[in-house]
Amino acid sequence: MSYSQGSPVVVKQGPGCLIQILWFAFIGWWLGSFAVTAAYFMFVFIVTIPIGIAILNNIPLIMALRQPDRVITPYGEVSARQHNFLVRALWFIFIGWWLAAIALSVGYFLCMTIIGLPLGFVIFDMVPGLLTLRRS
Repeated sequence: MSYSQGSPVVVKQGPGCLIQILWFAFIGWWLGSFAVTAAYFMFVFIVTIPIGIAILNNIPLIMALRQPDRVITPYGEVSARQHNFLVRALWFIFIGWWLAAIALSVGYFLCMTIIGLPLGFVIFDMVPGLLTLRRS
């Protein structure tokens, strides 16, 4: 077999699907709800906004034990270039905080229906990007 020398490999981390579903069913749904509430409470005080953002960036991990994928190339691990800080800050102030709140609500609703659980987990994975334009 011949393999391409330059093709990147996506490494998925974390536990399997069954463990993630069990975690969400017994712990993730209420812990995630508490974390989201605490994060939005942190937004009230200007000084604690970075803590709130850090909590919301970790929602996929808190709710479903989902960690971001790692992309590995022959030249090492790749990290995505982020948008300019000013653009990300303006996005958060005018759009990100309410867009992430809507996405979290929809994700919660989908997870409460068994058939919507996978799509709910996908939405939880999108929250950091919706909140601050963070690239994985």
